[in-house]
Amino acid sequence: MDLEHGKCWDSSKKDSWKTILILAYQSLGVVYGDLGISPLYVYKSTFAEDIQHSNTNEEIFGALSFVFWTLTLVPLFKYVFIVLRADDNGEGGTFALYSSICRHAKVSLLPNRQVADEALSTYKLEQPPEKNSSRVKMYLEKHKFLHTALLILVLLGTCMVIGDGLLTPAISVFSAVSGLEFFMSKEHHQYAVIPITCFIIVCLFALQHYGTHRVGFLFAPVVLIWLLCISALGLYNIIHWNSHVYQALSPYYMFKFLKKTRKRGWMSLGGILLCITGSEAMFADLGHFSYAAIQIAFTFLVYPALILAYMGQAAYLSKHHETNYQISFFVSVPESVRWPVLVIAILASIVGSQAIISGTFSIINQSQSLGCFPRVKVVHTSDKIHGQIYIPEINWLLMILCIAVTIGFRDTKHIGNASGKLQLSN
Repeated sequence: MDLEHGKCWDSSKKDSWKTILILAYQSLGVVYGDLGISPLYVYKSTFAEDIQHSNTNEEIFGALSFVFWTLTLVPLFKYVFIVLRADDNGEGGTFALYSSICRHAKVSLLPNRQVADEALSTYKLEQPPEKNSSRVKMYLEKHKFLHTALLILVLLGTCMVIGDGLLTPAISVFSAVSGLEFFMSKEHHQYAVIPITCFIIVCLFALQHYGTHRVGFLFAPVVLIWLLCISALGLYNIIHWNSHVYQALSPYYMFKFLKKTRKRGWMSLGGILLCITGSEAMFADLGHFSYAAIQIAFTFLVYPALILAYMGQAAYLSKHHETNYQISFFVSVPESVRWPVLVIAILASIVGSQAIISGTFSIINQSQSLGCFPRVKVVHTSDKIHGQIYIPEINWLLMILCIAVTIGFRDTKHIGNASGKLQLSN
């Protein structure tokens, strides 16, 4: 029994390596789809306003440095090595973290500690924890206003993640479909992107009732191919255009970026933060998979692929300053393979939206169990993994709102600005 983390489990029932690797494979299509497609729109959103990259390359190298360190500090160090360990009986997400705190300190303002609820709760210890109270615990329990402040922070964080669930499918699919501009006239492209985007979003949400495990096996090959694709493109661009782009990984380029761009540079950081869009799904979807599976998939595949992709784009842009007003992921793709990459990108964008949708289902379920959300129907889609669920009402509501966002904003830059602010708040 692991009392430190509040879990009750038998060591003989630990997942085998085969199970962990299968879950890691499935997590590609559910957890990392959103994070994996961020190269489609990060640079475009960052340079969307007044910033232009000059012949000195200080701007593009500074943006690459910001992206590298943001990916390293937030998803890799924060989530993979720290936050994922703070699960609550295998569940992740903001409310799971709050529930874990409430079981170890008397700070809860929600009725989940009543005896009647305890019999139904999955967050239950077989024996009471030790009574050696820490100073932080005593301080939290003593000051009542901190109880309210903690709950408000939890509710705000939850709302931010759900809000991200509205914006992510829209910007992901919209950015991928926008690649059609290289194959269509400007007039036809303008009228084709929004209908195609809306149709793809409808199809995506229509698949949700099949469950995370089935969708994971269906989507995982797409994400795997996409990650291998952007890795290969990144290596090609680095070797072909600028093999010294690795120098931009130095934090010094962040200082040079801000020194040169000043206020405009600070305003563009919202675009930089889009590189970690979907990171919260790594924690929110913890109940769908496992700590080891998520850690292995990100550390050994997702993270290296993303770094290569961003470095490759920066290498290309460092030699093509005429693309100031046409910065797009697809300009760095060789023309001979642009069509296949476009198809893979569209498929990957569909998968990318799956991460935040699954995370939203988990968060809504946790909110409901703590009495912070109206009662909705929760369908368990797997008889092996307890956390894999589907909520019909939330699914269709998200679909309608995603379509409304797509039609309302009609532009990657505006959706990206809104999404970037959410990432900053998170």
